[in-house]
Amino acid sequence: MASSTPFSSRPFPKTICMFDVDGTLSLARQAATVEMIETLKKLKEQCTIAFVGGSDLVKISEQISVHGIDAVQFFDFAFAENGLTAYKLGQPLASESFIKFVGEERYKPLVNFILHYIADLDIPMKRGTFVEFRNGMINVSPIGRNASIQERLDFQAYDKIHKIRSTFVDILKEKFADYGLTFSIGGQISFDVFPAGWDKTYSLNHIAGEGFTDIHFFGDHTYKGGNDYEIYEDSRTIGHAVTKPEDTIKILNELFLSGKK
Repeated sequence: MASSTPFSSRPFPKTICMFDVDGTLSLARQAATVEMIETLKKLKEQCTIAFVGGSDLVKISEQISVHGIDAVQFFDFAFAENGLTAYKLGQPLASESFIKFVGEERYKPLVNFILHYIADLDIPMKRGTFVEFRNGMINVSPIGRNASIQERLDFQAYDKIHKIRSTFVDILKEKFADYGLTFSIGGQISFDVFPAGWDKTYSLNHIAGEGFTDIHFFGDHTYKGGNDYEIYEDSRTIGHAVTKPEDTIKILNELFLSGKK
């Protein structure tokens, strides 16, 4: 069911809570817990809710379409790929195309360079799917998106020391400076590449006419260069930095759900 109560009839009619997915609603690439889903159900009775993730809708749905809910139908707004794929009350909104923006002739040198760079990269392990093409961006993973959960954790620890992703991003910024692209590190093993302005603040365009005065955003990569940074720092939002889903639940209880059963 796309909506239970109209936005205007909820106790906080001008408030929307927007959530990053990995590290905020669930652990990276894992399903949200029963506690998280139950918290979101209570929150939806109080205000409008939305997710805004960098991954495509299929991956996000695997994580939060659980415990009897359908993510697109359950959340009032659903924003995948930073809002380049968007839904309101279960109905699709206008989308944008990365390849249309960049153009095939400029895309090929970019992806060729990325693949050559990864091929020459000396890291402890490599798996598969190093460049994932999405509607509004490409996702680049030096280790490969087919890595297991443990391999993701191992690479994340290795990357913190050796700065594999940040070094890669710096090289791409210099090499393709005239492309008008943004490079944003998120999750454990990858970074996103998308046109400037197509970061998570893009999702705010979809709610601009909805009359919200309080836009709360929850994310775990809120540092400069992280894929939550722009929307966290945006003057239109009230940013909440978290390190794990339990932090999100704690803040929601403090702000909206104290005393709610």
